[in-house]
Amino acid sequence: MAKPTTYAVPICLGLTLLALIGIALSVTQKNPVYAIVLLIPTVIYEVYRTEPGASTKVASWAMLGILILELIFLATGVSYNLANYFGAGDMYLGGFIVPLGDLKILAPAIIAVIALVLAIRTAGPFTKWLSIIIFVTVFAVIYTIDSESFRNLFRSAVQQIFFYF
Repeated sequence: MAKPTTYAVPICLGLTLLALIGIALSVTQKNPVYAIVLLIPTVIYEVYRTEPGASTKVASWAMLGILILELIFLATGVSYNLANYFGAGDMYLGGFIVPLGDLKILAPAIIAVIALVLAIRTAGPFTKWLSIIIFVTVFAVIYTIDSESFRNLFRSAVQQIFFYF
């Protein structure tokens, strides 16, 4: 059953503004927690708006779980390099190659892939809008954590997006 859209535009506009505030605070304060905390309402609304489909509902719930894990990683200072553990520099996830590295970089990279997959696979304009907000915000999170990883992921994302289309 389709979700009501009466207030979807003002809600999405408000969530866009909230994400922009989070990005601005994170970049200027060099602290990704602002963007993550202010992104949580957007991800929750994405979970609500996503209709059950070919793994889309599971993907939106996974995105929320990973976002909360990222917040825990940052709050506790957990750091673990998965590239060393797997003995590989990257992994294939949802049709995209994601560079492996520290958990604090990998979690938002996975969220970015999920957001991109949701933007492609969902039919609703509001779920697409929310996915784009999430995608842009987690790239700002990655930039705030490690600008070199951001450059590598951004380059990889651009190449894969052009390859996909």
